[in-house]
Amino acid sequence: MATLRALRKLCQHSQHQVCSLHMSAVRQEAVVISGKKLARQIREEAQADVEDWVSAGHRRPHLSVVLVGDNAASHSYVLNKTRAAADVGKKRPAPSYSHSELVSLSSSSAGITSETIMKPSDIGEEELLDLIYKLNTDHHVDGLLVQLPLPEHIDERRVCNAVSPSKDVDGFHVMNVGRMCLDQSTMLPATPWGVWEIIKRTGIPTLGKNVVVAGRSKNVGMPIAMLLHTDGRHERPGGDATVTISHRYTPKEQLRQHTQIADIVVAAAGIPNLITADMIKEGAAVIDVGINRVRDPLTGKSRLVGDVDFEGVRQKASFITPVPGGVGPMTVAMLMKNTIKAAKNILLYPPERVRMAAAS
Repeated sequence: MATLRALRKLCQHSQHQVCSLHMSAVRQEAVVISGKKLARQIREEAQADVEDWVSAGHRRPHLSVVLVGDNAASHSYVLNKTRAAADVGKKRPAPSYSHSELVSLSSSSAGITSETIMKPSDIGEEELLDLIYKLNTDHHVDGLLVQLPLPEHIDERRVCNAVSPSKDVDGFHVMNVGRMCLDQSTMLPATPWGVWEIIKRTGIPTLGKNVVVAGRSKNVGMPIAMLLHTDGRHERPGGDATVTISHRYTPKEQLRQHTQIADIVVAAAGIPNLITADMIKEGAAVIDVGINRVRDPLTGKSRLVGDVDFEGVRQKASFITPVPGGVGPMTVAMLMKNTIKAAKNILLYPPERVRMAAAS
């Protein structure tokens, strides 16, 4: 009888072990990172920073946005940016102005103030540069950005370099790009900085890890790679990761070989479903920067998707960002942080030096 009880106990123990082994083999889906929640946290930090700045006797930061033409996506992006400024504080009342003149306005009583200056798509390049110069030299304007893309007849690089480096909240001026590449403190481009903050605040390790950045654009892919691979001990700390950058001429099979060994994959190529589940190793973190409008085959309506096959990849990844609601809100939040930084930079860059930098 004792022997029978011992055998039953042994069988029950064996069944428990088999059950435990089976449960451990069933992997949970990836944690979906909410960019909206992280962005809200950053905006709250920005709001506290603004209040401390004002309490110290300074005026409130002001952001000026120049919007050229009727690009629907650009109008949507600008609206999100000015709403975020209003969320950090109270927005400056909308100005009344003609297309040919800039009207100076006084700051409001709370938060980051903002204004959108709209210009027609046929504006001449020199006229746009004259407007930028006026905003560069307006001491009431702390942060300045010109929404891209611009009409084809305007040289975007020339326009980006015309914005004063100390007011360049997009981080696109060649001086700010150079400082970023040298690991120096500077205005970081908002989207790459947002990706970096997502990774850090989520606790995704980067030191010594393999990273693939799909996309080499000068405004997104390249800065993301710079932030992730540079030395964490420098003035502008980086991620100390080993980074591989792919682009339009990288064969799909070669890209797959890189992504299959990557601990982190950042998709920023602007190609729907570029990254699929078979390209990802178990437990990788996947950050989707892509924003693509495609037609839903079931409803016939257009919808936003990223560069990642979200439903497939989430079955294998440890972390993943959605589109929309992932990197997008972080981009706008980091722009608010840059606006505050720009307000403080005025104390570091006297007007004479700002004018010299803008003219160079």
